[in-house]
Amino acid sequence: MRIYTRTGDEGETSVIGGRVLKDDLQVEAYGTIDELNCFVGQAISLMEAESLQDLKENMIEIQHELFDCGSDLAFVKLSESKYKVGPDKVTRLEQWMDAYMEETPELERFILPGGTLLASTLHVCRTVCRRAERRVVTLGREKEINPDVRRYLNRLSDYFFVVARTANARSGVADIEYVRSKKVFGRKK
Repeated sequence: MRIYTRTGDEGETSVIGGRVLKDDLQVEAYGTIDELNCFVGQAISLMEAESLQDLKENMIEIQHELFDCGSDLAFVKLSESKYKVGPDKVTRLEQWMDAYMEETPELERFILPGGTLLASTLHVCRTVCRRAERRVVTLGREKEINPDVRRYLNRLSDYFFVVARTANARSGVADIEYVRSKKVFGRKK
């Protein structure tokens, strides 16, 4: 099987139900999600320690869900019956975050991205996820989209933040506080 088709040589690509320009907002949105998925794969490759296996399993599930997000955005015209991403995935991310937050020190100030290599990579995932979310918001102003994709990406960027802090905590590495900030956070019980 050949991987190349030559059908995109003139600047168009196929989506489900038609063809669009390669710089179409739709392609930009699901392409950014694909980019995010690559960084998630990179983060997974850094999760060798036994203490990170639960995170690794979650991240592999997230990779599948990112494909689902891209699929939900790849239609010329959508029908809700074909959506793969629903509110249950958003709720599950929230549950994971609540559990992982219990492992991290109280957050009082903004933190700088960093710490372990894994945590740094998860912060890259967070920022690429925010960009994907922005692309999906822009696309949603132009055409009908599955709103749960936008919600999922919004919650997923928060998840990456929490998991980056969890990775640091499990490795015994402190987050680096942004020292020019006043104390702006406090745990709500």
